[in-house]
Amino acid sequence: MPIIKSAKKALRGSKRKHVFNIRRADAMKDAVKEVKKLISGKSAADAEKLLPKVYQVIDKAAKRGVIKKNTAARKKARIVKMIKKVK
Repeated sequence: MPIIKSAKKALRGSKRKHVFNIRRADAMKDAVKEVKKLISGKSAADAEKLLPKVYQVIDKAAKRGVIKKNTAARKKARIVKMIKKVK
């Protein structure tokens, strides 16, 4: 546990940011899972409709530092590749 006043304040901020980061990561994982489920169900058209939402969620996670920029690009590329493969 922090003893110094500024360290206590930093810990509070860190906990708050941790909650937001987890929420953003969960939203990203849920969106990706939803698209993968549609792809496995052979409905590429529905998966393609969800693509802008997935892009938005992944980009926001990258912007906030939850995932790195290249990781976001890789995730998006793999999703599009899966959709094209089903088509």
